[in-house]
Amino acid sequence: MRNQFLILITFLSISLGYSQEQANSFTLEEAIQFALENNYTAINADRDIIDAQKQKWETIASGLPQVNGAISYQNQLKQPVSLLPAELAGGAAGEFIPVVFSQPQSATATATLTQQIFDGSYIVGVQATKAFLSYSANNKEKTELDVRKQVVEAYGNVLLAEESVEILEKNKATLEKNLYETSKLYENGLGEEESVDQLQITLSSIENQLQNAIRLKQITLQMLNVSMGLDLNAPTQLQEELEDLTLSKMDLSILGTDFNINDNVDYKLAENLNEQRFFEWKLARSRALPTLNAFVNYGSSAYSNDFDFLSSDQQWFDSSILGFDLSIPIFSSFKRSASTQRAKIALEKAKTQLTEAEQQIRLQLENAKNNYTLAIDNYETAKQNLMLSERIENKNQIKYKEGLATSFELRQAQTQLYATQQEFLQSMVEVINKKTELEIILNTKA
Repeated sequence: MRNQFLILITFLSISLGYSQEQANSFTLEEAIQFALENNYTAINADRDIIDAQKQKWETIASGLPQVNGAISYQNQLKQPVSLLPAELAGGAAGEFIPVVFSQPQSATATATLTQQIFDGSYIVGVQATKAFLSYSANNKEKTELDVRKQVVEAYGNVLLAEESVEILEKNKATLEKNLYETSKLYENGLGEEESVDQLQITLSSIENQLQNAIRLKQITLQMLNVSMGLDLNAPTQLQEELEDLTLSKMDLSILGTDFNINDNVDYKLAENLNEQRFFEWKLARSRALPTLNAFVNYGSSAYSNDFDFLSSDQQWFDSSILGFDLSIPIFSSFKRSASTQRAKIALEKAKTQLTEAEQQIRLQLENAKNNYTLAIDNYETAKQNLMLSERIENKNQIKYKEGLATSFELRQAQTQLYATQQEFLQSMVEVINKKTELEIILNTKA
């Protein structure tokens, strides 16, 4: 019994140690790196790269030698009859003799080798595989940037929810103390009922906000888990504080970073679209070219009254054919011409879209720079406003206790403070998010 107890204790210790090792605790950068490997969309983007490589070989292999085999067996349950002139067998002229050719059962085995010699569409297809691989790589990069942005936003929202809960709990404690003291004064005839009601209204509002913040904390944590590729209810912990993270993201030197449009992933995807349209145009033109294929086959056939084709005594008759297939497009009632012209139009449209994309991206860059600068300015302003609101609320607390301020004036000061607290928290999240948006356009992690 003692040995079983020791085994149980050991097992529980190992299980507890294993559970502790599985605890999820991340800095923002660790969360991003984890998501790039485990996010569901990122995993499929990696698979798309592999799929593109397989598709490349599939295209190339279609023009390489192909070998196919075929085996057939026939049993003529009712053999066809042919009529021959009777005079061939010494009969009377004008009469016919029914004849059955061959034996009722037959088997044939054939192997055929085909080789494409020339096909314009194949040449274009092989050329296009490089562009397709480039698109897949750029699409993966786009996915990674989207995942990064998604994780940053989710991480910041969790920190925001945690800070909100903490602040609202402090506000609630302060209000409960004020309400208790005011209620006692009213009970002793030293205060007004309106003062109690005003504080009760404010407290009820804060309690609702606190409960909502607690729910949001759980929801935002679940959103972060999903973004990272974790289980929805995994016990994830965040190692960074909201204000510390905000200060680390405040770097105006990024505004002077040299911008190379060719590094922007959206521009690269627009270039991929141009390449795709170009090869579609070449493909349409190639359909006017002839195609030439060669083939050679080798087969053997056997005939019998019974199914004894596997017998060593069965006689097989060999055959072989070598040939070429040449297909020459001559006239399609201008169908190919119309198809080529449509492909040319699509190519010209893609070129225009590329020019538009460049202008749009440059505009997005300037807008992102402005938004980032504004986010930092708003943070500084919100921080100053918070200090002023705290000072005003504190003064009104003192005045209210000394009877120099009404409960309505105190409530106004408290409401202003609570709004300023949320504005300050939101301003920090905005700095983090706007910095990330700017980094994505510049395609830099700095």
